[in-house]
Amino acid sequence: MTDKTTKTTEAEEATTSRRNLFAGALGTAVVAGAVLGTSKTAQATVDSSKSKLQQVLSRGVLRVGTGSTNPPWHFEDDTGKLVGMDIDMARLIAKSLFDDPEKIEFVIQGSDARIPSLITDKVDVICQWMTITAGRAQQVEFTVPYYREGVGLLVMADNPKYKKFDDLLKAGDGITVGAMQNVFIEDWIHKGLPKAKVDQFDSPDSTLQALNAGRVDAYLGDQSAIRWLMNQFPGRYADSGYGWLPNSYASAVRPGDPVWLNWVNTVYREALMGVDFDTMKASYKKWFGIDVATPKVGFPSEFQ
Repeated sequence: MTDKTTKTTEAEEATTSRRNLFAGALGTAVVAGAVLGTSKTAQATVDSSKSKLQQVLSRGVLRVGTGSTNPPWHFEDDTGKLVGMDIDMARLIAKSLFDDPEKIEFVIQGSDARIPSLITDKVDVICQWMTITAGRAQQVEFTVPYYREGVGLLVMADNPKYKKFDDLLKAGDGITVGAMQNVFIEDWIHKGLPKAKVDQFDSPDSTLQALNAGRVDAYLGDQSAIRWLMNQFPGRYADSGYGWLPNSYASAVRPGDPVWLNWVNTVYREALMGVDFDTMKASYKKWFGIDVATPKVGFPSEFQ
């Protein structure tokens, strides 16, 4: 904007000043009206009675999309009951809704069905080790994360040559790392071990069998799975002690329902930091062998 310089008399200046004052007051009123109008419009747009929260409460059961074959996240125990960290999170939501963790319907699905089942309204929420990515966030809305994952290397505890990550790194192309098939798997392994050979398998079980048989020197897996295997088979396996590729696991809900998203987030936050912390602490200990420190009282540590 270009400034214009003009000369005026005192009377003209006074008149101009009054006009500007009036115009400024009018402009302020118009802006304020616009802001209030926008606020009222936004409030009118969000009808809490039509939220998924009310639908689920009226239905009397929570529908959760999850899997059944990936310990310690979601799998069947010896009795055929669905258990795991994701299942605990789903039951936490159900308990918070109905004061009953059993009022829940699990929809078992593959990982590729997670987003479609939400978009088609087949499920209310996804609890299925779902990594937060910018691309997925264009299709679903993520809750706050309830776990931070990463990859690591599992070795045989009695292997005399390769016990720690540095041993594997120094071996260069003299070692072979086994992993489940994935288009990115070689890149992922080479971020940690740039020269290692890579052997891909059709499942985590096949990869583990290759490690047991000595066909590979290390097993690339999620750090949660590594801890699980070490807890299940004490003394057989060892963690190499180094992890990389951090990623966040969260639940997901259908876009466009801030009431439902905010409510699920409230449940998770209070499990992570508040009244339901004991539930989260017990789940972390059971599935990952991690002792989580009790949050400090006083100023909320998540804002520090």
